[in-house]
Amino acid sequence: MKFKCALITGASRGIGSSIAEKLAEGGVNVCINYLTSKAKAEALCEKINSKNGGRAFAFKADVSKQKEVAKMCEAAKQKFGGIDILVNNAGVDAVGEFERQSDSETCRVLDVNIKGMMNTCKAVLPGMIEKKYGKIINISSVFGIEGGSFEAVYSASKGAVIAFTKALAKEVGPSGICVNAVAPGYIDTDMNSGVDKKYVKQIIAETPLARIGKPEDVASLVAFLASDEASFITGAVVPVTGG
Repeated sequence: MKFKCALITGASRGIGSSIAEKLAEGGVNVCINYLTSKAKAEALCEKINSKNGGRAFAFKADVSKQKEVAKMCEAAKQKFGGIDILVNNAGVDAVGEFERQSDSETCRVLDVNIKGMMNTCKAVLPGMIEKKYGKIINISSVFGIEGGSFEAVYSASKGAVIAFTKALAKEVGPSGICVNAVAPGYIDTDMNSGVDKKYVKQIIAETPLARIGKPEDVASLVAFLASDEASFITGAVVPVTGG
């Protein structure tokens, strides 16, 4: 994967940060997208650029806004010559009883988790189709498969990610582009830091591998799907749940 370029959305921390580091270790140049965590994004770039691997730069963009996505993709093209790998990791949640959620909360989850993914795919596909090569990895969730109580809107958005992945894989497969989804279970990230410890213990007790996941667990799978070793895998939804 050396000298290829990857755009990772929501990459300043958590799963996205681990994916950026893992790809850079393999020689991939990475565009680290962020919206609010500028300091963390820049610190990640410094960390990556201090090592012998791919280069990194950070770009602020709200993926739900098509114009901002277009500017970001153009910047990556100018910096690294184009985008070969897209990882749609940016996502937001709104936990709570569905009937009590505001319209603004619902719209934000759908705008980022679904529209944001579509915006980035639309922006990178022309270049991938022209090269007859591309890897798109969409980060879904186990809730997109099974649904989650008090996570109705989030579950719906992640289910849409799976449906979109399968459909797009069929559409762009003849152009040599692989489109896959990863469905993490409970992962130790900032987003989950406020979860009640009793609930976490229950999850561990119900997980065959008897632990919660780490961002690196997801990053390793993404790196494989982004590699040429996964050239005959497309339209797949791979869970990372510990069983």
